[in-house]
Amino acid sequence: MKLFVPKEREAGEPRVAASPDTVKKLTGLGATVVVETGAGADSRITDAAFEAAGATIGSTADAGDADVVLKVRRPSADELKSYKSGALVIAAMDPYGRDDEVKAMAEAGVLAFAMEFMPRITRAQSMDILSSQANLAGYQAVIDAAAEFDRAFPMMMTAAGTVPAARVFVMGAGVAGLQAIATAKRLGAIVTATDVRPAAKEQVESLGGKFIAVEDDEFKAAETAGGYAKEMSKEYQAKQAELVASHISKQDVVITTALIPGRPAPRLVTRAMVESMKPGSLLVDLAVERGGNVEGAEAGTVTQVGPAKIIGHLNVPGRIAASASLLYAKNLATFLETMIDKETKALKIDFDDQLVQATLLTRDGKVVHPNFAAAEAPAAPATPADDAAEKTEGGEA
Repeated sequence: MKLFVPKEREAGEPRVAASPDTVKKLTGLGATVVVETGAGADSRITDAAFEAAGATIGSTADAGDADVVLKVRRPSADELKSYKSGALVIAAMDPYGRDDEVKAMAEAGVLAFAMEFMPRITRAQSMDILSSQANLAGYQAVIDAAAEFDRAFPMMMTAAGTVPAARVFVMGAGVAGLQAIATAKRLGAIVTATDVRPAAKEQVESLGGKFIAVEDDEFKAAETAGGYAKEMSKEYQAKQAELVASHISKQDVVITTALIPGRPAPRLVTRAMVESMKPGSLLVDLAVERGGNVEGAEAGTVTQVGPAKIIGHLNVPGRIAASASLLYAKNLATFLETMIDKETKALKIDFDDQLVQATLLTRDGKVVHPNFAAAEAPAAPATPADDAAEKTEGGEA
């Protein structure tokens, strides 16, 4: 079994899909690992480190006979041309709205696995790239805010006077939001947070933050058994929006993390809210790649909107690639291990396995994932039952 790890081709992607630790693990499972020269350079992993772990340093030509290709980003059309039919390609595929690219992977004959579809179950926690990367994004959001902020975060009492603590408001208390809360608290900020899920209140408070929400009877009954939020009434939404708008006007830093897979990012902060903030205030939009939670955010730049700056960095986990790559590589290696026979040391894929079914995009020349396979066939008309079943689900960057 030959495994190939290429250098990422997409601009602005410094991460790599393997680490010395995962190379040791995979070679121990019987894989011959080839890493493209320079693949880990932007993540502070040298070719020598990969070699010391048991890998061979190769070139793009080594993709041609690889049984498994581990990547960070979905392969481009040129990369697909070099893969052999039947190869496993495991990566963050970002498939929504990319029907042509998904179809191209099917036509290339590869078995494409989308790691972002890993189910959030106990067994798969160590394979969950959304959690591992969002955790780092939440941390980095606070660091980016602190770097742009022209004041200290903690309160400082000195003989010359007192420096007040920065006020940080985190919108969305999922993995990224909780890490942002924890990081801002460690830096000494006064932290508040909000989320549409009532259960988030306890998590926010456990980290030292104050929960901001209209906590009426509708809010307390808002969470479904699956842990997602029900759609709230227009009346509740109006009350919550008024409370949030008033709160934002008093903040120094606002960090937004709301992201729903397959949909544009929900708008959480209007331009009027941004305009109401104090001079020198900051907003960090972690959903900017999907349109943004903040009106006025621009992908890949820091924008001045009225009195505030909106930070819209792309690929926030990649801004700390040396850490992000280690976690991402571990996620992929742990998943791949479930498809390797321990006795024969060969690939042995159980297509009935819950993890495989949840992540497999293409197989035998077809798009097989239920979320995308329908695109190849005429869509069935929606029924009233289908319409009634749609609910709003909470997400995060």
